[in-house]
Amino acid sequence: MKKDNKLKIIICILLILSIFIICYFFMVKNIKIGNNKNSQEMVDDILNMKTYEAIIEVEVNSNKNQNKYVLKQKYNEEESYQEVLEPSNIKGVKITRAEGNLKLENSNLNLTSIFENYSYLSENNLDLSCFINDYKSNNNSKYREDDNQIVMETNGNNDYKTLYINKKTGKPEKLEIVDANKKNTVYILYKEVDVNSK
Repeated sequence: MKKDNKLKIIICILLILSIFIICYFFMVKNIKIGNNKNSQEMVDDILNMKTYEAIIEVEVNSNKNQNKYVLKQKYNEEESYQEVLEPSNIKGVKITRAEGNLKLENSNLNLTSIFENYSYLSENNLDLSCFINDYKSNNNSKYREDDNQIVMETNGNNDYKTLYINKKTGKPEKLEIVDANKKNTVYILYKEVDVNSK
C-alpha cells in the first residue's frame, strides 16, 4: 500500500513538472524581446515609430566645405525638436516644428523667430521621421540583412538614403544620404537613441 502511494506521488510530481516545463517553453517561444525579434519586426518597429529621442553626430558635406554638429533630437507625432549641442559657437540653437510652423530660438542671443505655414516642413533630412516618410512613400524601398545589421534603403528628392539598424538592439546606428552622383552629403551617427513604436 505504501509503495502504491509513493508511486502515485511520484507520478503526480512528474506530471506537474512536465506541465510546467511545457508551459514554460511555450511562453518563452512566444515572447519577443530584443534579438528574439526577426528582421521584419524590427523594420516595422522603425516604420511605425510614435516617438524617439536621440543624440546624433552629423556630418554635412557641400561642394566647398564640411560641417560637423552634435544635435539632440526629440520627435513625436505632433512636433519635432532639435537642439545644437556642438559646435560651441551655435550651441543652444533650437528648431521646433509643429502644426506647419517652424520656430527658431537662439538662447545665447535671446532671439526667437516663428515661420508660419512653413512649406518645407517635411524636408528635414536630419530627422529620422523624414527617412521613414520617404521609405513608406517609395515603392522601390527595400531592406536587406548583413551579419550584424539590417540595412533599409530608399530614395527621396534626388537623394538616396540608407539606414543601418543594429540586429541585436533593433535601434538605428547610422543614416547615410548621398546625392544623385553618389556623393555623400549627410552622414548621421546615432550615439544615443530611444525609439518607441507603441
